[in-house]
Amino acid sequence: MEQMVRHPLQRLASPSRKISLLLHTAGIASFLSSFRFLAQWEAEIAAAFGGHFQFLTIIGLSLALFTFVVGLAADLTLSPALFQAKNSLAVCSAPLEVLITILFWGLCAIDKSLVFPPESELTLIPNLGFHAAPGLFLALDLLLLSPPWTIEGFAAVALSQTMAFLYWFWVEYCYKQNGWYPYPIFALLNTWQRAALFTFSAFLMTGSTMLLKWSHGKVNGVPAETE
Repeated sequence: MEQMVRHPLQRLASPSRKISLLLHTAGIASFLSSFRFLAQWEAEIAAAFGGHFQFLTIIGLSLALFTFVVGLAADLTLSPALFQAKNSLAVCSAPLEVLITILFWGLCAIDKSLVFPPESELTLIPNLGFHAAPGLFLALDLLLLSPPWTIEGFAAVALSQTMAFLYWFWVEYCYKQNGWYPYPIFALLNTWQRAALFTFSAFLMTGSTMLLKWSHGKVNGVPAETE
């Protein structure tokens, strides 16, 4: 299969059976390791409606895994279509994982009990696997192995708001089935405060999208017409 011509603002060859394949393989191994830990983790939420997928962390991890699986398939087949599909998925998964990283470690710095009860607290290594590694792998994929994103501000806002409020509706639906929220912070807020939190998170994700896009330009060079 013919390999597509590399974009002039893409630092390394991808799809490729070299560095690109190694990065996607390492990312998949990391994500699967986190899922393996999750399967062995005894927690009440596993038996509840929605299971672990009540956590935004697990939704983001699943999307990151799917993104890298498509990326690995592109590396193995050298398929331009799969490469473009990986890049489209990354526009959602990379900013989401950056958002998850910021929210998790930011809330933990304030009070760890906002994100999980004391009896469910994870040690550092699993926490890094869930709340740092996905964002790092996806950022590296963007900065080193991807062409510039074409998404603009309005589209980024619309995408972020849609994802944020879909998750909110899902959380509220699970709450009606289970009688409790996956994250303790949700129970501390009233409806309007939760709306404000999800709106803020959506704009933070938009900011993550723009930051990643800007970082790609700084790492790989900015087109002359934008300088």
